[in-house]
Amino acid sequence: MLRKIKSLYFKYEEIINYLIIGVLTTVVSLGSYFIFTHTFLDSSALGIQIANVLSWICAVSFAYITNRKFVFKSKNMNIVKEIINFFGSRVFSLLAEMLAMFIMATILGIDDLISKIVCQIIVTVLNYILSKLFVFKKEK
Repeated sequence: MLRKIKSLYFKYEEIINYLIIGVLTTVVSLGSYFIFTHTFLDSSALGIQIANVLSWICAVSFAYITNRKFVFKSKNMNIVKEIINFFGSRVFSLLAEMLAMFIMATILGIDDLISKIVCQIIVTVLNYILSKLFVFKKEK
């Protein structure tokens, strides 16, 4: 049984590690948001938006480092370009999520929590594809 689990892990290692890192990235995002809103920022509209942006930066930074090392095992020496591509792809997926949320929740009237869950699945897949094809692509 243990051999079978180990075999499945190595067969799907990249995807499994990506999902684990995704969960940890969510923890970083929520944890940093909580810290920002409960230490030096207040719960005003501006304070919440600042905390949200700062937590996004923390989460995407954590995601870059861990995806580079544990998921895609990048050996790319041009780290600046890789970081720019990673953050750019995450901004793109954020905008795609905002558009999808607007269409689903506002235009189509789908419950916002259901819309958010659907969007998270779409964004997770989109981020994986963008990372695999454009950010951490293997050099030939």
